[in-house]
Amino acid sequence: MSLPQIDVLIADDGRPAVALHAVAAADWEAFAAGQGPRLAAWAKAQDFSGQPGKVLLLPDEAGGLGLAVLGLGKGDDKLIFGAAATALPAGTYRIAGEDAVGAHFAALGFALGAYAYNAFKPSKAKTGRARLLVAPAALPAAARQAAAIWFARDLVNAPSNAMGPAELETAARAVAAPHDASIRLVEGDDLVARNYPMIHAVGRASVRAPRLIDLTWGDAHAPKVTLVGKGVCFDSGGLDIKSAAGMALMKKDMGGAAAMLGLAHMVMDAGLKVRLRVLIPAVENAISGDAYRPGDVLASRKGLTVEIGNTDAEGRLVLADALADADDEGPDLLICMATLTGAARVATGFELPPLFTHDEALAADLAAAALAEQDPMWRLPLWKNYDGWIEGKVADLTNAADSAYAGSITAALFLNRFVTRTKSFVHFDVAAWTDKPRPGHPVGAEAQCIRALFAVLRNRFGSKTA
Repeated sequence: MSLPQIDVLIADDGRPAVALHAVAAADWEAFAAGQGPRLAAWAKAQDFSGQPGKVLLLPDEAGGLGLAVLGLGKGDDKLIFGAAATALPAGTYRIAGEDAVGAHFAALGFALGAYAYNAFKPSKAKTGRARLLVAPAALPAAARQAAAIWFARDLVNAPSNAMGPAELETAARAVAAPHDASIRLVEGDDLVARNYPMIHAVGRASVRAPRLIDLTWGDAHAPKVTLVGKGVCFDSGGLDIKSAAGMALMKKDMGGAAAMLGLAHMVMDAGLKVRLRVLIPAVENAISGDAYRPGDVLASRKGLTVEIGNTDAEGRLVLADALADADDEGPDLLICMATLTGAARVATGFELPPLFTHDEALAADLAAAALAEQDPMWRLPLWKNYDGWIEGKVADLTNAADSAYAGSITAALFLNRFVTRTKSFVHFDVAAWTDKPRPGHPVGAEAQCIRALFAVLRNRFGSKTA
């Protein structure tokens, strides 16, 4: 396993290429008139008028491909070039005329749109694809982000028999190796001996040993940034078993871990001036005679006891031990990401992950970055009046709030109980999945919010490279 090479982007060295024009709907008539009656007549026959994401191909006099036009619609989609990546025939293309979205977003959108998961389809080898020539100055940043997102998507799209706790560890090592990052591992019964009791309890029923993956990189004296990602590689629901429909996409329940590994690659590859730590509790929530039960009371690394109201609320348990470990250091910024609740999907859908933080400055920075990067998120409150809902009857806390409402908020409040020393904490409840295709976002796995997070980290801490 290794980070992918973004072979659909090529540094523009002046080689021959087909012209790719990007035209907004409002500019289409003027553009068509300037190209002559042949293009206008062909476009009319193809019902093309600059619609967003639609591609028009015009043959040349010899019958080859003369030029291509990408419709921009209103021109408000920065990743619109993702639509061209799959609509264009194999060949090399160069953006002609004024680049409406900018070189970075054109390249990034194209690369994200070109992504496909073909690990189990050898006949779909990545050959004969459209490739985009990119200004050399814009290539490194676009390729860095695309590689991180392709990698995270690959991890989430992989079936659970090919992506268990051990394979997730291998993925973390693949991210660490090119950057000389170190990995510490706590596995199996050592989790109990080293005080990660809830990670062990959730993962012990599986024949695939649970583990805590701990990656560190950077100057020990630099500002401390810690990433925690939920790594539940498959979630049966445990003894509170999910329905067949509920289990259908549970390979994506490690989407938080995948996204945090992608973000870690971006941070290290750009040389951000931070001391980076990544903590991934990697488990499978399985069913056996050793499974934890509804009504059990678990100890936690923080010292709080947790009553199990539902074994299908396992993500917050493994995250709590990892967050407590992270919090022991009192990092400058602690970021948690997890496919934590269906309630988040009900509240904001698949495209708009909720975030939770008490840090007003961080919330403002994230909102600005989400808009600038077109990487959406929406802040929900850590509403203190609901804090009593997670109080346990026989333990300090319960993992299943005493209400059917506000499930994403109460899950975030549960996690917040395990963070007491950290200067700034933010939690993201992501879907890690695209359910309806958009330019740059094919249906399937997604690494949400990490481009905006990277922009905030780069702006706050600076970078040693482009």
